[in-house]
This record gives sequence, C-alpha cells and structure tokens, in this order.
Amino acid sequence: MELTILMPCLNEEKTIAYCIEEASSFLMKSNIQGEILVADNGSTDNSVKIARDKGARVISVKKKGYGATLIAGIKAAKGKYVIFGDGDMSYDFKESQKIYKMLEEGYALVIGNRFNSRMEKGAMPFIHKYFGVPLLSMLGRLKYKVSVRDFHCGMRGFLRQDALDGKLCTSGMEFATEIIAVFAKKEKKIGQVNITYRKDMRNGKSHIRTFRDGFRHLWYIIRN
Repeated sequence: MELTILMPCLNEEKTIAYCIEEASSFLMKSNIQGEILVADNGSTDNSVKIARDKGARVISVKKKGYGATLIAGIKAAKGKYVIFGDGDMSYDFKESQKIYKMLEEGYALVIGNRFNSRMEKGAMPFIHKYFGVPLLSMLGRLKYKVSVRDFHCGMRGFLRQDALDGKLCTSGMEFATEIIAVFAKKEKKIGQVNITYRKDMRNGKSHIRTFRDGFRHLWYIIRN
C-alpha cells in the first residue's frame, strides 16, 4: 500500500466524518492506493462507529496521549508513507496532495506550516500564535539545525519505515518536536509546505493544555 492517512481521535464525533470524507476525496482523485486509519484513544462518544461507517479502519489505543496514539497508528499503518492530521477539521485533508508530492520528490519528512495567509481568524489562540509556537519553534531550529518554521503543526507526512527506525517514544504533545529531532539527527531530508489552518469545529474543550504541553516541548528540547 502506498499511503496511510492517519487521524488520532478522542471524542471527535462532530467532525471525524467530514475529515474522512476529505481524505477519501484526496485518495480517489489522486488515484493513490491508500487507507484511512483512525487511532482512537478512548472516545466515549460515537466517533468509532462513525469512522467505521465512513469506511475508515479503526484501532484502539489504550495508552493515553497524543504521541502514544500516533505512535500506535504508525505501527499499525500499512502504507509506505504516512500523512497524519487532527480529526477536528482544523486541517484540510485534501491538501495532503502537497505533502505527498514532496514525499515522492525525496523528502523523508514534510511538515505543514500554518503561519501563512490561509490561517483562519481565531484558529489559533493569541498566546500560541505570537509567543508559544514561534518561541519553541525558534529553539527547535537552533537545537536541531533545521529550517522548520512551525514545529507544532499537526499535519505532516513521512516515510513510515524511517519513523519506525527512529524508535519514537514520547506519549504527549512533545511528540511533534520529537519526530523532527529524530529525522534531523539521522540527517534525513526535511521539507515544509504552507497549508490551510481552520478553526476547531468540535465546539468542545481543546485537547491542548497551553502551559503543561509547552513545558513538555521545552523540556524535550533541553534534554535531547
């Protein structure tokens, strides 16, 4: 199989169907042999049923956390490449084409960049947009000698085997930094592409905890 589109999921019943439809549209129009894989991290709503009804393959991940969910998904994926994105409609899965094209061109890791004209107003909290993400991304660039502008973007693609070889292990949001660090240390070719960033349409409490998750990113950079 060429490509796995992976979506971490935790109570996304309001949005997961739309995300799967976008991903399916991309696969069909691009004529790519692929799958849509939903890694569910203990949803208590109808997310799992909806995902299966929409044709996605669903796995259950018992270990809690963003990183733990994605690592389990990467291990379960069948594709040569993996592109992942959140299931809350903040990312447009039809734009997976941009990432896939760069992977085909030889990039081992391609990261979305949300800091462009296509970021919807109100999609990112003020403190994240002007302080947290820019500061931590700057520290990451200095530490790992990469040009990635948006270290925390939740949409990115990579060669699955390279990710497995990197022995990714972080369970929380710092996974977003870890995967860049792993690919950079192995001197893999890393690229970035502008993508659309939309408002989270779940209308629920964000999974991100600003200060706790920010500190976990910072601590990972310091100790690794």
